[in-house]
Amino acid sequence: MRTLLRHLLGRQHRQPTHRRPVNAAPPSAYRPLRPWQIRARCFTTRRRGLDPDEIRAFLDRVADELTVAQTALDAVLDENKRIKDALRDWQTTQASRQDPR
Repeated sequence: MRTLLRHLLGRQHRQPTHRRPVNAAPPSAYRPLRPWQIRARCFTTRRRGLDPDEIRAFLDRVADELTVAQTALDAVLDENKRIKDALRDWQTTQASRQDPR
């Protein structure tokens, strides 16, 4: 019945990702999570499993915090690039002003 509902609703069954295969890359090699990946994450439900509404609310909160963190990181990276470019321009200007001796 669940399979039929998933098929009708367009959801695909996903295996839980809490187990890592022996030959898999370590977690440090994973690509960074995006907020949409957290919001779209589905878990298998068990007979006496966790409350799906509570899990969804928590994942939404984590995704919101990740959005804020990634936005702040992007701003810092842009500022870093701007500062490096300004420093490079200043160094070029200073080097051309020096007297050749």
